[in-house]
Amino acid sequence: MGTGEPRFGVLGPLVIEVDGRPVPPPGSAVVRGLLGVLLLAGRRPLTTEQLIELVWADRADRTGRGSVQAAVSRLRDWLSRLPGDTPPVEYDGAGYRLVVPAEAVDIGRFRALARSASATDDPSVRCELLESALDLRRGPVLADLDRAGSLIREADAGVRRAAVAFAEAAIAAGRPGSAVARVDALADEHPLDEELQASLIELLSIAGRPADALRRYQRVRERIIDEMGVEPGARVQRAYLTVLARDRDHGPGPLVETALPPPAQLPSAIADFIGREAHVFLLVRVLRQATMPVVISGMGGVGKTALAVHAAHRVAERFPDGQLYADLGAERAEPASPARVLGGFLTALGIAAHAVPESLEERSALFRSLLAGRRILIVLDNAASERQIRPLLPGSPGSAVIVTSRAHLTGLESVRRIELDVFDSGEATALLARIAGQDRVEAEPEVAAEIARLCAYVPLAVRIAGARLAGRRRWSLGHLAAILGDQHRRLDELSAGDLAVRAGFSVAYARLPDGARALFRRLGLLDVGDVAGWVAAAMLDASVEEAQEHLETLVDARLLDVAGADPTGRLRYRFHDLLRLYARERCYEEEPDTWREALTRAFSAWLAMAERAAEHVPGPCYAAVHGTAPRWPLPTTITAAALRDPAAWFDAEWPALVAAVGQACDLGLDEFAWDLAGCLEKYFDVRVMTAEWQAVHERALRLCRSTGNRLGEAVLTRGLVELTTWISSSRSGTAMATLHERSQRFLTMFEELGEPRGVADALVNCAWALVAGGDTDEALAVAGRALELARDHDHLGGQARARQVMGVACGHARAEAAIEHLTHALQLARELGNPRFEATAMQFLGAAHCAAGRLDSGHDLLVASLTMCHARGDRYAEAFSLLYLAKLYAALEDPRARPAAEAVLSVSRRLGMPHHLADALRVLGDLDLAAGRYASATLRLEESVQIWRSRGWTSFLSETLRSLGRAHAGTGDTTAAVRAWAEARTLFEELADTAGAAEVTALLEKAGATL
Repeated sequence: MGTGEPRFGVLGPLVIEVDGRPVPPPGSAVVRGLLGVLLLAGRRPLTTEQLIELVWADRADRTGRGSVQAAVSRLRDWLSRLPGDTPPVEYDGAGYRLVVPAEAVDIGRFRALARSASATDDPSVRCELLESALDLRRGPVLADLDRAGSLIREADAGVRRAAVAFAEAAIAAGRPGSAVARVDALADEHPLDEELQASLIELLSIAGRPADALRRYQRVRERIIDEMGVEPGARVQRAYLTVLARDRDHGPGPLVETALPPPAQLPSAIADFIGREAHVFLLVRVLRQATMPVVISGMGGVGKTALAVHAAHRVAERFPDGQLYADLGAERAEPASPARVLGGFLTALGIAAHAVPESLEERSALFRSLLAGRRILIVLDNAASERQIRPLLPGSPGSAVIVTSRAHLTGLESVRRIELDVFDSGEATALLARIAGQDRVEAEPEVAAEIARLCAYVPLAVRIAGARLAGRRRWSLGHLAAILGDQHRRLDELSAGDLAVRAGFSVAYARLPDGARALFRRLGLLDVGDVAGWVAAAMLDASVEEAQEHLETLVDARLLDVAGADPTGRLRYRFHDLLRLYARERCYEEEPDTWREALTRAFSAWLAMAERAAEHVPGPCYAAVHGTAPRWPLPTTITAAALRDPAAWFDAEWPALVAAVGQACDLGLDEFAWDLAGCLEKYFDVRVMTAEWQAVHERALRLCRSTGNRLGEAVLTRGLVELTTWISSSRSGTAMATLHERSQRFLTMFEELGEPRGVADALVNCAWALVAGGDTDEALAVAGRALELARDHDHLGGQARARQVMGVACGHARAEAAIEHLTHALQLARELGNPRFEATAMQFLGAAHCAAGRLDSGHDLLVASLTMCHARGDRYAEAFSLLYLAKLYAALEDPRARPAAEAVLSVSRRLGMPHHLADALRVLGDLDLAAGRYASATLRLEESVQIWRSRGWTSFLSETLRSLGRAHAGTGDTTAAVRAWAEARTLFEELADTAGAAEVTALLEKAGATL
């Protein structure tokens, strides 16, 4: 196969691999099942009916051809995302088949080896071929898919036939012992397969283990009688008689004896090993090839030794000359010397103690000589360094080596590397169940998942938690979860017997140089998912270059992980949760008087960067108001990189900034809390991240109120007003009246603080509320005051916002004046360099041109605005442009009106934009009215009326009520129509809209004439 082509495994859990690296299987159980059965079928096409039976077995009677076609389409899409060449799923009229070479699927290789074995007369060759075929099996066919059917039964039967043939070939070749373990494993899985059981009984007998053969016969007989009510068949009975006859002729014991048995030093197999299927598959395959060492690396407690020992037992029988094991003691103060380890290996291989050479070089040379031509498996556990490992490696192929280490051991050449991470939630919970008891976990599944989370999914921690539960049967899972929920006690509680999470961390920490140790401690103080190197520099109060060196030291020691690169190209780093707790514990203990200063420097660095970046995010045009918190000086190379794309910088950094606000609040650092929250405001607005925006502002606002920080309170109140007025999906209260009340509140605060730009911002908000209430003259007067203040204090954003609301206040009645104000707003937006406000000004200006009858220029402005918003990924502003285009198209009876309005409807529902939602519903309702779809129009317009009531926008409400009356009239509900029109007339009169009032009055009179 060529480089990059995928390989698949179905002889066990479904696995996919590209270039030796495991690829996660499809997330959908149906798509996984479809992939599995197509791989089993090979070149044989499967009809739709067969696929339904195989993949939708329990739902076959409720599954149709459409479901199969959809699943095939999803499988093709998944396959197309695999690296390398995409294997096609073909349909040739007879059925579907997945076109992959037979050698790319383990069952294809299995079948080829089985065919070759049946074609040879040499029992030794047949034995080797069948052994290689069975080596491909990792468990029951498609064990993880929970599917049944003829294909799986057929494949499973083929495996059992090969095992029986292997047993016969091994006996004929004089190697019965080599087949026992593999046939035994299959016989345990298929206790009622008499052919398989008989073969195992014969193997055990001929291998000199008659007692084991008789015990096996007795178990088989009891199982068959219990489940089937009959004695075993002739094949098993014949095997039993053979055992008895052979026992009389030969007596117990192996046929071939040696003076010194091969070493078998592997630790006991791990009975409760779980998960890691892809890693086990890769590891076993590489070990069987025995061409290069495998290095398993990862943080302490992640399960490196468990994986190595489990895989070693899986392949042990492939290494008949023995298995060697050594714990190299990386966690000890003095790791094992390679000379001492070699002395033990040489003795195990038959070298007399007095003949073992003295020097390391001679011992290593003798070891390599002994291994030449042999097949020995070597497990080197807990390696400290490359220097410790190199003398212990064989010099020729044939023997296999597994190395485990917390270090990456990047200096070792020509090795296969496996980076081990923590479990996922499912694996961690399954391990907890295996140790503590499946019944207890099933009784409290959510609590079990919480325990796994509190253990940070670290296998060692989960194992300890399970052991504690197993030893305390009266404990509920909730009791242990409550104990582990206390961060100050968690590491203390994660110990059981000689297992302790903290102990492993302590050894690695003690070996760090002073600077890296200090950085490790201080980084643990942060409540962030990942962190940039420049934040580490601030915490260390050192240069970015120095901090970077210490970060790499921590990564090499597996005390810190690389989380990836941020948009500026710089790496980000993260802790596993338990390591963070340990680092924080060390910091509190070793730096009781200085840890707070380190945390404050981190906040200072974030604030310095966020303040600069926020200036260039094109969000709301409020005045930038900041506080007195210190800023940590950052190198220009760092700030310049961030400012190349400030929004992308916030994409990477916002979770850390939110966490920093939370920590600042916890520590009572109000100046940091409100200023950091304020810096996030424009970014959250552009990304429509309403929940995050509201949560962070409200938390910082509570602190400012409790500490009496009036400036912070004013800025955060201003931001929350923007959120709750235009973006929040909340329907409680009247939004525009609330806008006026809250704007008056922060207007007063800014006046008291002597911040005229903030006063201008508040006045513009008040003007918007007045426009919504229909008081346009007062709105123009208030906006004029805001414009004057903004001019006097060089607040371009305030001027632009004031011009915009003045244009909206002029409306259709004063279209030319509206165009003049909005043209000024557009010019100011461009001068300000704020493309988002520029697009918004173009939207309103385009609408004003349309209102003035300049349809072509209005349309061009709206399309240009839409293009700008779409290019920037600004969904909020894009929806606004599309909404006005929908209105224009509706007025022109252009068929593009409906899809445009429906797009706005979808986006506004998803992102929580009530103003857009209500307006889109009104446009669609009017379109339904024009098409005579009165029932649909009624539903849309009723929802729009409900939203406009909560918004408190009188003009929109009156117009929508007028349309709703028409919809009710169309359905024949005259009473509801009259009610809607009567309310509309009252509102039109309040707005002094005589034309609107007259139109509704005419409708009411007409309705009255038909009563």
